[in-house]
Amino acid sequence: MTSTETDVPVGASAALDGDVALDENIVEFDAFDLEHRPDPYPRYRVLRETAPFCPVRLGAARVTVATTYEGCSAVLQGAEWGRGYTEGLNPFRPGVAPGEVPGGSFLGMDPPEHTRLRGLVSRAFTPRASLAEAPFVRLVVDRLLDQAVAAGGLDIVEDLARPLSLAVMCRLLGVPTADGPSLVSWIGGIARGTDPDYLLTPADIVVRTAAARDLGRYLFELAATRRALPRDDLLSRLVTSQRDQEVLTEREVIELCGLLLAAGLDTTANLIANGVLALLRHPDQLALLRERPEILPAAIEEMIRFDPPSQFVTRVALADTTVCGRPFRRGDGVVVLSASGHRDPTAFADPDRFDVTRYAASPPARRHLGFALGTHYCLGAPLARIQAEAAIGALARRGGDLSLVTEDIEYRPNAALRGPRALLVNTPGTAG
Repeated sequence: MTSTETDVPVGASAALDGDVALDENIVEFDAFDLEHRPDPYPRYRVLRETAPFCPVRLGAARVTVATTYEGCSAVLQGAEWGRGYTEGLNPFRPGVAPGEVPGGSFLGMDPPEHTRLRGLVSRAFTPRASLAEAPFVRLVVDRLLDQAVAAGGLDIVEDLARPLSLAVMCRLLGVPTADGPSLVSWIGGIARGTDPDYLLTPADIVVRTAAARDLGRYLFELAATRRALPRDDLLSRLVTSQRDQEVLTEREVIELCGLLLAAGLDTTANLIANGVLALLRHPDQLALLRERPEILPAAIEEMIRFDPPSQFVTRVALADTTVCGRPFRRGDGVVVLSASGHRDPTAFADPDRFDVTRYAASPPARRHLGFALGTHYCLGAPLARIQAEAAIGALARRGGDLSLVTEDIEYRPNAALRGPRALLVNTPGTAG
């Protein structure tokens, strides 16, 4: 919402008295409509060229969208911005209590509580710890691709990206892989519900609530098992920390693990699928990556910039502040449309061009916002990169004439966590 709309909850349809002039400046923004899911970027450009902080109407809601790289990065890094739930500032989910935030209360926390809980799990996601998982990740990738070759076809999403990220998160947390189908179902319901509530149907919210409840019950029982018989996994370390130091409540353990599962599965799967799609639609860049395999890490960064797995996040002003000359009042909410910032020509040269060497240049391109910035920077970013490098690198090395079975790509309904529902390609060769 804009600073003059502070008293109007997001989702209200009536304008304030005397607010006619404001309504005249509201943009009817349709980029989050399903019809634009395959390519929202032209619609983002229209918004970006309208204003760096653009008031838009999404259904009955009026919100402010940060559209430029400068505006997005300033909000993400600003100390005056956060989730807002713990302070009763909840413009994007009216009526949702802090403990009912999709993904768990940790997702809605700001410092100092957020800092305390993040510190308890951060060591499991450092670049060094993630690199230690690389051999396991490569083994899973090879097994999944070999299975696809034997079956005679490959869906990048369901045969590679999602089972890979699920296997990695199950290993990290100590979740039995046999429980994978149930986890995928629950996490799917939670992930759909991570969009702001005004982009959801009542049925979506019911499914989200039920999925969060069922996943919580499952993790509660698993935590009890790990408490009695600890193993070498993150869940065991968390319940041991709870017992020995009394720094974590039982609910915090369950919600932390639930959040890590949900975030790790969908974000990483979308990163891999979106990255493969970009390569297949730009065969010259795939050929260049095969010629220069050493640029794979830089290519992954360009994939995140070009078509990020997370299109936007929301932030709330925790105090009166000014960003890029735009005043905000405490309680104002902003949709940080980082996917639009990635296409900002003032930040990136020829931003609509997919260039796998962009981050291999000297100096490299500006830092992308695909994993956010600041206090809420994505904890699992190093592990997501390891998985993307393993999966996409293996596809490139196996050779063959990789191509899409169809250009008609159906996307999942999520606006924020944007990725294809399926991505069918010809079966790659087996030569590693």
